[in-house]
Amino acid sequence: MLGLVLAWWFQWGATDLVWSLWLSSLVVGYVLIVWNVSAPLREMIGNMAADKSGIGGAAAKTAVVALVGVGTLFGLAFYTVHFGGFHFVHSMFLQFLFPVTPEPMSGFFNWSMYAEVFSRYWWFLPAAFIAERHAFGPTPPTSLQSGTARSAKGAMMEPYKNVVRMHLLIFFFVFAHFARLDGFVIYAVVYAVYFFPWRLLRSGGTSASATT
Repeated sequence: MLGLVLAWWFQWGATDLVWSLWLSSLVVGYVLIVWNVSAPLREMIGNMAADKSGIGGAAAKTAVVALVGVGTLFGLAFYTVHFGGFHFVHSMFLQFLFPVTPEPMSGFFNWSMYAEVFSRYWWFLPAAFIAERHAFGPTPPTSLQSGTARSAKGAMMEPYKNVVRMHLLIFFFVFAHFARLDGFVIYAVVYAVYFFPWRLLRSGGTSASATT
């Protein structure tokens, strides 16, 4: 609520909020994808470096690392196209609904528009990395009681959470555009979708059902 009051008082625009979230989703999400996809290769190299037993020849170890490295590059190529494609499509909608540059998108890529987005909102990235710092930690040990283990699938879905949020918000943006909703209303909806602690409502409902 305090954040919304400050946004209203200082007249912060929905354009700034939307594009800063788009940029942080793209950059932080892609770095997280690289971190997760390269985890098996990094772990293997670390284990080989720590292994002093001399078991297995250098040629065999090199071949295994090369094989895992090829798989890592294939995974990175797939997620680069898949993850980047989502953000590219979103950027086309956002440029139409919340133009960051006066000229519309021209050609397949409007590099000047992306450069403008980065120059305006790069300062949002350090805060976004700090907010997502837990995702870059080591995978916790498996515990059936605490449920702290993150599966590989769950780790790879982490960067896509903001993609899903933006994907759903696009429909709201289109509605808001034609309904001519006030900019602060749009700001409040986006702010709530990204920053309201919805997990507290879910945990509260779970606790209530458990006690009954």
